Amino acid sequence: MAASGAGDPLDAKCGEAPFAQCIDPTGEKLTPEQLHSMRRAQLAQWQKVLPRRRTRNIVTSLGIGALVLALYGYTFYSISHERFLDELEDEAKAA
Repeated sequence: MAASGAGDPLDAKCGEAPFAQCIDPTGEKLTPEQLHSMRRAQLAQWQKVLPRRRTRNIVTSLGIGALVLALYGYTFYSISHERFLDELEDEAKAA
């Protein structure tokens, strides 16, 4: 079997990808250059994902707002019919 990191997709010992290891910056001593590099990579990921996330948030909020307005309008519509039915019942009793 090939040595770890020599092109094989998984590390034979721990079963994780050698290039995607999780690093705990509080537990391990990292140089300021490494911390700066991590921050730049995180910022680049956020900037890449932000437009899609913003679009999804806007679409979701518009959908929820439309649902709320529809329920609000239906409530007023059904209440107006109740008054109409009450007037019909009053006319039927009077007749």
